[in-house]
Amino acid sequence: MSSKLKKLKDLERKLTVSIPVEDYNSKFQSKLNNIKGQAKLDGFRKGKVPNDVLEQRYGKSIHADVVNDLIQSSYPEALAENKIRPASAPTVNLESEDPSKPISYSAVFEVFPEIKPKLSRWTNYDKVSISITDSDIDLALKDIVKRYGDWKDVKRKAKKDDQVVIDFVGKINNEEFEGNSAKDFKLVLGSNSMIPGFEDGILNKELSEFSIKATFPDDYFKSDLAGVEAEFQITLKNIQELHEANVDKDLFKKLDMDVKDEAGFKDEIRKRMAKEVKVQEKDLTKESIYETLLKTNSFNVPKVTVKEQAELMRKDALMRIGHTEDKSGDDLFPIDTFMENAEKRVKLDLLFAELINHFEITADSKTLESFIEKESEKYKDSEQFKQWVKNQPQQLEQFRMIALEEQLIENLEKALKSKDKVIKFSELANK
Repeated sequence: MSSKLKKLKDLERKLTVSIPVEDYNSKFQSKLNNIKGQAKLDGFRKGKVPNDVLEQRYGKSIHADVVNDLIQSSYPEALAENKIRPASAPTVNLESEDPSKPISYSAVFEVFPEIKPKLSRWTNYDKVSISITDSDIDLALKDIVKRYGDWKDVKRKAKKDDQVVIDFVGKINNEEFEGNSAKDFKLVLGSNSMIPGFEDGILNKELSEFSIKATFPDDYFKSDLAGVEAEFQITLKNIQELHEANVDKDLFKKLDMDVKDEAGFKDEIRKRMAKEVKVQEKDLTKESIYETLLKTNSFNVPKVTVKEQAELMRKDALMRIGHTEDKSGDDLFPIDTFMENAEKRVKLDLLFAELINHFEITADSKTLESFIEKESEKYKDSEQFKQWVKNQPQQLEQFRMIALEEQLIENLEKALKSKDKVIKFSELANK
């Protein structure tokens, strides 16, 4: 066998493979002998059918099997010979299948890029810290008493911050569309959870039936509805105003807080926010490090891998709204909207793998056990959690990858240059 590699555009490669006539003949004869031992043809005893008769009867199918077998066996050998790491399945074209000459075929595919990570000391990443003020604590307290409050019916016109209970049916040009209706739908006016114009159309209305018009945003996740105006028939059934929860032992119990009074409650909220902030600081710093790596490491990635990642992202987005790919049209979360983030994800994954090797990072059993021990502290029954994890291979692998990433971030923080960035908690909360 001989092979020749040709570079096409970007990461696309063409591998041409030639297989000697002797290899073809040997395999053809072997298959012919297997048939000869079993063949039963009129006028001949079993196993005594002449080769020329067998070739006339089975030659074409044997030839096709032999060519297929030769391609299947030689392709991995040719990849190894040329030290190629393909990123996609090949598109195979049979160049020559004349058995009197070497069998020749070509395979076109994409390869993974060769990456030599650059760790620039000229580009800073943001080492993020988040500041919490007393006003942030007060806002958190107000949010809690609202979230744990009760909605009570009122007899007046609907106003901002009220919760309304409605039935609605939407139409576009007098035609109904998917997801156009709901019954006993609860909506807080001013939450901006509906399309522009919908909530405004209910403001200042009494319990009644009426119609409103609202327009889907231009970037709506269903492309066939983007920018389109719809008319909704509304039945306003209930108007409710919020009665905030009392700061008492009942609220403390709901929040699983071991406190006795409002001062203790406020102190516990401060502690919980500080704990949450530490996680956010870590995540934002990590995000900045990865953005810095992408700026300083420019390389192409396989289109097929990016598309596969985009498809996974779309599948996840569909699952989050209760849809599946087979029951969703292409206009629901179009695949193109995921391509940019998918490319970024693929680049980071490839960089991640190379940097793990660069820093010689490993996640041995001791490291993994330490990570699981730390994770178990988040649960009431830590022993039960640890036992559960040990019986979940997929979860163990996920933890192993997280442990590797944590070590990688520690190394990158030392290798790269940083600048401090302080973010106000209020700014973060409003994003």
